[in-house]
Amino acid sequence: MGIRIVRLGSPRAPDEGVRIGTVRRPPRGVPKARFASDDWYDVWYPNLSPSPELMKLALSTHAHPDSAQSKKDWALFTRGFRKAMAEPDAARTLDVLAALSHGAHFSLGCYCEDASRCHRSILRALLAERGADLAD
Repeated sequence: MGIRIVRLGSPRAPDEGVRIGTVRRPPRGVPKARFASDDWYDVWYPNLSPSPELMKLALSTHAHPDSAQSKKDWALFTRGFRKAMAEPDAARTLDVLAALSHGAHFSLGCYCEDASRCHRSILRALLAERGADLAD
């Protein structure tokens, strides 16, 4: 049982369950009818995605991830995203997902190639803090 944190568009694990896309926008150029069959997601849930402003900040850290400015911007993004996820609706969603993780298989994901510079790494931490059962 548990939550698997994945890169959307990657091949599914055998026991992954429902894949939830925590992204601001659907994949470009992919017909809606193919989202699930092409391993993007089964359910789109943008409520757990960063705001457009935060997303822009996060994406700015991808080009030179080891630079001092990039590290500063990533820390700023992390604080901003954690603050957004502490809002009542997002916090309740995370609480529900953490509780469901003890009896169901499902996954959450985003498009980013580098999970360490993606909001899904922060979602993993937030779910862990709530006692979620997280798969590797």
